[in-house]
Amino acid sequence: MDQPSSLSRIDWVARSCRLLAATAAEFRDTIPFAGLTIGTGIHLEPKTVVLLMTLRAGGADLVCTGNLNSTQPETVGYLRAQGIKVFATQTRDAEKHGASLDAILAEKPDLLLDNGGDLFARAAGRPYANLLGGTEETTSGRTRLMPMRDKLNMPILVINDSPIKQFAENRHAVGQSLFESYLRFTNRSTNGKHVTVFGYGACGKGTATCFRNAFSTVSVVDIDPVTTLEAHLDGFSTPLRESAIRSADILITVTGYPDIITAADLPLIKDGAILMNGGHFPHEIDVEGFRDSPDVVGVDRYEAEQIETVRIRDGRAFHILGGGHMANLAGPRPLGNTVESMDLGFALQARCLERVAKGSLGKEACVIPVPTDIDALVASAYLDLAR
Repeated sequence: MDQPSSLSRIDWVARSCRLLAATAAEFRDTIPFAGLTIGTGIHLEPKTVVLLMTLRAGGADLVCTGNLNSTQPETVGYLRAQGIKVFATQTRDAEKHGASLDAILAEKPDLLLDNGGDLFARAAGRPYANLLGGTEETTSGRTRLMPMRDKLNMPILVINDSPIKQFAENRHAVGQSLFESYLRFTNRSTNGKHVTVFGYGACGKGTATCFRNAFSTVSVVDIDPVTTLEAHLDGFSTPLRESAIRSADILITVTGYPDIITAADLPLIKDGAILMNGGHFPHEIDVEGFRDSPDVVGVDRYEAEQIETVRIRDGRAFHILGGGHMANLAGPRPLGNTVESMDLGFALQARCLERVAKGSLGKEACVIPVPTDIDALVASAYLDLAR
């Protein structure tokens, strides 16, 4: 018997991503990124390592940074040990994050793998000749980049617009990871709690379902009456916004839009309520607005737990998890979405970058969904491994 070895979570994740492993094996033969540099701005955590190693197996040089508040130092250390250039630190400071994005673009990568539109938004204002295009991971990024299509004028495939991403990651994995993160942050029960979920897209559907399955009473708030009707027919309560806030023990935002819960809502928030965000950007809950409100008399911070307790002048208090950042990649032991969901989503990333690198997409493919043949290829490959 071999002597036992000590392995890391990165090793565990890498061994669990069977689809990316198969893709990397193919890429070692086909070398789709030979001579190309890929610049990435995506959460730097163990599952991302597997994607980046897959791209490198295809011949890519890599220059990498992360997103606000989600960069994991052990991931950065691992990538640098592999000889990959990383411009990233764990930070909530937008200026520091912006400097790391500028450092990526200063390398003039041929392809960009973006998350939230940070890199492409900057590239739109400072274009360079060899940029071929790339991918955008999120709905938030797509919303941000759509008005810039004329300036960008290059192929950009939106991973979040793939049905695979919608059901595998957004509906199934985001809800599960937000539920797990609530437990890790608080060590509190969900049984019998009143939960209000803002947004009933794929992420909201999964979040509402997971908390209902954990014996919570769940309400849904969405600005679209058709979507609200869907939530109603799915068996969720759909009260008016004010009532939904007043009754909630737990308030969860998963909309992709700013200022969903603000200081104007202070009179409505229940004593002891817990606020958490699952959207990409940390602006759905106006944390600074709460801190600066004249109705707030103090903020107590549990630093190691990344929990803030906001104390209101009338004696009520409520709690914010992770400073309003994406809760499933903040707080104690941030794990993010499940390995299997990211194996699928990152396989889509790899295949879409492969397609852009081939040069077969025209400028009209700017901020468009994943091509259906790529969806079919990834789905078939995953099923083959699962059978």
